[in-house]
Formats: sequence, C-alpha cells, structure tokens
Amino acid sequence: MNEGTVEPAMTRDEQRVRKVELLISNLLRTGVIASLSIVVIGSVLSFVHHPQYLSSPPALQRLTQPGAAFPHTLRHVFQSVREVRGQGIVAVGLLLLIATPVARVAVSIFAFVYQRDRAFVTITATVLILLLLSFLLGTVSG
Repeated sequence: MNEGTVEPAMTRDEQRVRKVELLISNLLRTGVIASLSIVVIGSVLSFVHHPQYLSSPPALQRLTQPGAAFPHTLRHVFQSVREVRGQGIVAVGLLLLIATPVARVAVSIFAFVYQRDRAFVTITATVLILLLLSFLLGTVSG
C-alpha cells in the first residue's frame, strides 16, 4: 500500500469476525503454552524425584517403555497429581494439549452464534458432538 493511501474502516461484521479470530488465536496459543509449561514442570519433577533416570539407562528405559508406570486413567492422573508425581503432571499437560483444539471447536460454536451464521453453528456443533463421542467411545472400548 502507498503511504498516502488510507485503509477503509472495518465494517461491524468485519470487526466481529476479527474479534472471534483473535479470541480463537489466543485460546490456541494459551492452551499450547500452558500445556508445554505443565509438561516441562512434570518432566523436571520426575527427574528431581528420580535422579537415577539421568545416570542409569535401564531406569530411564523403564520410564519410557510402553506400559511404563504412567497414569492411564483420569482417576490415576488426579491421584498422581495429588501425590505430586511428575508423570501425572505430564499427563495433565498432555490432556490439556488434547483439550485445546476441542475447546477451540466449542468456542467456534459461540463465535458462529455471535456472527449469526446458523449453518456453521450446526456444522460446528456436529463436529463437537462427534469429537466428544469419540472420546467417550474410546474410553468405553479402551
């Protein structure tokens, strides 16, 4: 754009879309940063509570092998967090990372309601229901 050219002011609809885009962008950014922070804190706690992980390859391998002593259910995750165990805190960070895009879909429903876009409200609500159903069915069958 030329220096002397003035951009036209945004319309009310464009302002609404911009607000929604910023909200969703901030939600995703915050979710990923919070998740990463929690995973790092949990990892540090694991190594503080078990310094042998740094000096003993077999000990570290027990931590990283499939089926390791890692919480596999929400109940175990919360119990592990109450006990301030690093693996549980890492699991919370990973759950937050999984929940972030799901929350984005949920916020999008409200964003489309705000924009009065019924078609996208319906589509996005269907996507959210399918996501939640997949988590529920994965829990039941897993």
